[in-house]
Amino acid sequence: MTAGGRPAEPEVIWSRPQRAGRGPRPAHSRESIAAEAVRIADAEGIDAVSMRRVAAGIGAGTMSLYNYVPRKEELYELMVDAVGGEYEFPAPTGDWRADLLALARQTRALMHRHPWLPRLLTPVYGFSPNALQYLEHSLEYLAPLDAPDAEKLELVAAVNGTVATYVAGELALAERARALPWSEAEEQGVRTAWLASRLATGEYPRLAAAVSGSGPVPGAGLDMAAVFDRSVTRLLGAWGT
Repeated sequence: MTAGGRPAEPEVIWSRPQRAGRGPRPAHSRESIAAEAVRIADAEGIDAVSMRRVAAGIGAGTMSLYNYVPRKEELYELMVDAVGGEYEFPAPTGDWRADLLALARQTRALMHRHPWLPRLLTPVYGFSPNALQYLEHSLEYLAPLDAPDAEKLELVAAVNGTVATYVAGELALAERARALPWSEAEEQGVRTAWLASRLATGEYPRLAAAVSGSGPVPGAGLDMAAVFDRSVTRLLGAWGT
């Protein structure tokens, strides 16, 4: 162990004591540290999270925080695990596709509550306590699927990748709309008129046919929750057939 409680060799944060070194009972906990980091990220974005900000928020010195969390990457790991505790795991219905779709909806809602989450999702964070609970329940839901367990884990990863990509797009669109110097409706109107003029040329008959009846601009006025459900359902439909 180096000065300040930082590890000299790689380690898993979940295997180390809550606080490194000797001394009195720890004044803080990983839970309070993670909660403060999540609060900052929810309010200001992940780039606003720093050891200094978190330490100030819980009333600790910046250097003393390293006794609890040796690296910023491990602070991120605590954050991902903390929000993973928001999942609810109802009993399996026996319809694994319905159960995984319900879980995917929870993941989408979780990412909208914590817009920074998609940026932090990596396999490294897949083995925290709450992540292990998530995987265990996912495999429980998948019990009726006749497939090797390794393939079931691939399916869980595929669903999570689809959700993360979908939500990232939703968040990017929302961020762009907030940055517009005019209303979103005004921009949509201009784009609708331009696209309609191009489709009217007859150069894009297949595209014109595809968007007819659903509005001249692909994606305009769509029920995004319904589109999400269809996307995940199509993915799930490719398994076990």
